[in-house]
Amino acid sequence: MNQDGKKEVVVVTGASGGVGRAVAHAFARRGASVALVARGAEGLEDARREVESLGGQGLALPTDVADHEQVEAAAERAEAELGPIDVWVNDAMATVFAPFLQVQPEEYRRATEVTYLGAVYGTMSALRRMTARDRGTVVQVGSALSYRAIPLQSAYCGAKFAIRGFTDSVRTELLHDRSGVWITMVQLPAVNTPQFNWCRTKLPDHPQPVPPIYQPEVPAEAVYWAAHHRRRELDVGGSAVKAIFGNKVAPRLADWYLARTGYKSQQVQDMPVNGRPDNLFEPVAREAATHGMFDDQAHDRSYQLWANTHRPLVAAALAGAGAAAFGLARAVR
Repeated sequence: MNQDGKKEVVVVTGASGGVGRAVAHAFARRGASVALVARGAEGLEDARREVESLGGQGLALPTDVADHEQVEAAAERAEAELGPIDVWVNDAMATVFAPFLQVQPEEYRRATEVTYLGAVYGTMSALRRMTARDRGTVVQVGSALSYRAIPLQSAYCGAKFAIRGFTDSVRTELLHDRSGVWITMVQLPAVNTPQFNWCRTKLPDHPQPVPPIYQPEVPAEAVYWAAHHRRRELDVGGSAVKAIFGNKVAPRLADWYLARTGYKSQQVQDMPVNGRPDNLFEPVAREAATHGMFDDQAHDRSYQLWANTHRPLVAAALAGAGAAAFGLARAVR
């Protein structure tokens, strides 16, 4: 429920598959009305049916987030049919797996427009409505790669870095205006999504997330939590924390390590990719799903995330353990 005791209204971009679809499920389980935004109408319809089967209300809005007019039209329709938007989640992305010099200018532009400008346009449409009401939350689905770039994903990493810088700038403007609207970013680890099935790739073998891999439901719960708590950023998974912190401490060492391991770790060895369709310019309907092809490797929980979202409990437990240790030390003197 929102502040008025009505169903929470949520817009999720990239909702036809992967993390976006799992985010829609997470809100639906709490009874939210969810506007589902993506290009693929077939995948959106499946997601809408899932949302309603989980107890939410779904509205499928086929939209190319790289087109501001389409995003604004989706926002208008969401509010007209569901009510004032309480939460807007920017998750849509597109990418090209390839060494930088093998990426064509039009491919780079498209990946950047969807991933970066899609988040900008979504935020713009959300804030135009939220700031007038002085309430609401925008959640940017980020990545550890917004702090630590890796080889073969320069377009995606560049866009995620850009989203982080853009979000920090907008946050300061909202604070300056003393706005009741909040903007936050959730930094993801490697996730088992259809991204690796439908992305454009020029690699010899099938692309894969760099292990450890998490199921989409893990970051989806993090996004739901971030939408209802005023945390500036939320890191998901120990691997994301390690990548972000490690890059701050020893970026040259990370460069060297990724130069040696980053190509192999992002490919399924001896699994060639032979002329499959990709979703860079057009959706691939048959690949629209919540999970990707790495279910047997993916973790369905993160203890780091639990600790991160339960800081008072963790602090109390640590304080209790410290007090017990101190008492034991005094007793044995």
